Amino acid sequence: MIAHDDAPGAALRWQADGEGAAMATVVETWGSAPRPVGSQLAISGAGEMVGSVSGGCVDGAVVAEAMASLADGAPRLLTYGVADEEAFAVGLACGGTIRVMVEPVGQSGIAPDMLGALVTARTERRAVAMITDLGTWSRRLTAGPGDALGDRIAARMRSDRSGLEDGGAFVAIHNPPLRMIVVGAVHIAQPLVAMARICGYDPVLIDPRGAFGSAARFPGERIVDDWSDEAMAALAPDARTAVVTLTHDPKLDDPALLVALQSPAFYVGCLGSTRTHAKRLDRLRAAGVKNTSRLHAPVGLAIGARSPAEIAVAIMAEVTQVLRQES
Repeated sequence: MIAHDDAPGAALRWQADGEGAAMATVVETWGSAPRPVGSQLAISGAGEMVGSVSGGCVDGAVVAEAMASLADGAPRLLTYGVADEEAFAVGLACGGTIRVMVEPVGQSGIAPDMLGALVTARTERRAVAMITDLGTWSRRLTAGPGDALGDRIAARMRSDRSGLEDGGAFVAIHNPPLRMIVVGAVHIAQPLVAMARICGYDPVLIDPRGAFGSAARFPGERIVDDWSDEAMAALAPDARTAVVTLTHDPKLDDPALLVALQSPAFYVGCLGSTRTHAKRLDRLRAAGVKNTSRLHAPVGLAIGARSPAEIAVAIMAEVTQVLRQES
């Protein structure tokens, strides 16, 4: 089964199977467009779809254009704009305008080898950008360093923002999927991993205690039962990873934190009261940690959360805030 957000992987599979495929990408928006720049929709020659460029009936119009693109082999740039009173009928719920690039996979569009390299990079958690000149339809795949737009690409990767550059080049950012590593398979972790998955994260639980980290309590989730520092080191948090410790037990939380704080993880949060956190800071500083200011504790936004599910909401909200507002 192909993930709902793996439009490049779907297009590559369809092309390899001989069905033909096209890619549609949002390159610009105005007003209240429902999907951000960089959103993608893959369309097969049989009319199958993965992803979305509007979340509404504009997708249907884009599919028709994609079929025409597959027939004539030509890429195209489309603009969809509506007045507020017409918006609901075509899927732009509050009005707005979007520009969508439609490209067939093949000789005159995205080369299958380039699409394959993109899919491989995504699988290997390597950040890359696909740059398309909207005037000449030339394309290149780059990680940034050494590229003419290297500094701009690096900035876009940090903020996770695709977009147009001066001169008409569209930079589509393909960052590694988000991950959330949760230390402690406690009650709060149950709603948290579910919410993280809904928000597009790949959650992983660390807990060496079999009674806590059981498949019965976390059906379908990845559970690592190694000691927390070994597990954290093996998982190798990167800049697309959030780490949350929930056990209250220094024997489990602290070793994981010592590893996480040496990593580029964009968020490290710890459950516990202000008093508990003060003691935690003393222990970490005694262990030689210098950058304790990176810790978010008590974890989560202060919204008055009480139940495990509400606390999970607060945690997910703070993680989102750090990802989107502090990058």
